[in-house]
Amino acid sequence: MSVNSTNETESLALRERVIRSLRTCFDPEIPVNIYDLGLIYDLRVEPTGVAHIQMTLTAPNCPVAGILPKQVEQIVRAIPGIADVDLKLVWEPPWDRNRMSEAAKLQLGFDLGFDVVPVDRLKL
Repeated sequence: MSVNSTNETESLALRERVIRSLRTCFDPEIPVNIYDLGLIYDLRVEPTGVAHIQMTLTAPNCPVAGILPKQVEQIVRAIPGIADVDLKLVWEPPWDRNRMSEAAKLQLGFDLGFDVVPVDRLKL
C-alpha cells in the first residue's frame, strides 16, 4: 500500500469517527441529530488531522446560532486524531428538509409526503 492510499484510508476512517460524533449532537428544538438533519453541508478531514466543516442552521435567526457551532467544534476537536477544526457557518444554500436523511424524515413523520401529517399526530 502506498503512502497516499494509507493517508487517504486514515483520513476516511477519521472522517467516519467525526460523523459518528456529529450524530451525538442535536438541535435542542428538533429530536434529530445535526448530521441526519442535514445541517452539515461539507466535511473533509486532511491526513494531517485538520477537519474542515461547513454547516448551517435551520434558520438564520435560530436561537442556538451562538451555541451549536461551538458545540460542534468542541465535539469534533475531542476526537483522537483531530489536530484542528476549521468550522464555517454558511447560509447558502438555505437549509430545507430535503437535506434530511431518510431516517430523519421517518423520525419526524415527513415520510408520508410533503406537508402530510399522520392522523395520530393531529390534535382534534
